[in-house]
Amino acid sequence: MNRTVKYSQYLFVAIVALCLVIWLTVSFKKTEVSVDVDQKINVTPEQIESIKAIGEWEFLSIADEEMVDTMRKGIFSDDHLVRIYYGTVRLGINMHQVEPGWINTSGDSIEVTLPKIGLLDRDFIDEARTQSFHESGRWKAADREAMYRKAYKKMLKRCVTPENIKSAKHNGEEQFRQIMKSMGYEHIAIKWKE
Repeated sequence: MNRTVKYSQYLFVAIVALCLVIWLTVSFKKTEVSVDVDQKINVTPEQIESIKAIGEWEFLSIADEEMVDTMRKGIFSDDHLVRIYYGTVRLGINMHQVEPGWINTSGDSIEVTLPKIGLLDRDFIDEARTQSFHESGRWKAADREAMYRKAYKKMLKRCVTPENIKSAKHNGEEQFRQIMKSMGYEHIAIKWKE
């Protein structure tokens, strides 16, 4: 009799376990998990403002040195002054110059219109590194200022060239593409304000 009770207990536990497995299977089949994907990507006003807040954005930096000389004829001797000027010309954009509607989005596409490439810092000559290479005679502050202006113009002419502007644009486009890709855009068009 004891054996019969034990078998019936085992049978009862097995039936309860089987019912539990069937119930769990049916319950999980009815439960569905779904994920809806929104294909539309939106640039938020906060993102636009954070990009604009960058302010000046450097895309190309050109280190330059210019040698400038001047000579003054004298009665007994000539005065001669040769100075070497060092500077770093930085090309880029000022994000505060973007116009309204500079970003347009449509699905996974974005079009960005950037301000034109320009000189970021007009005070690019490093006066502390300026050296007199050769100096004979007496020179006034006005003479040195005239040499500074001459060096300034030479640096601008040598550094702000169509080739360097093109290179700065290329660097800027690459940086903007990376930012827009990180925001989820697949098709990115970048235009420049001329």
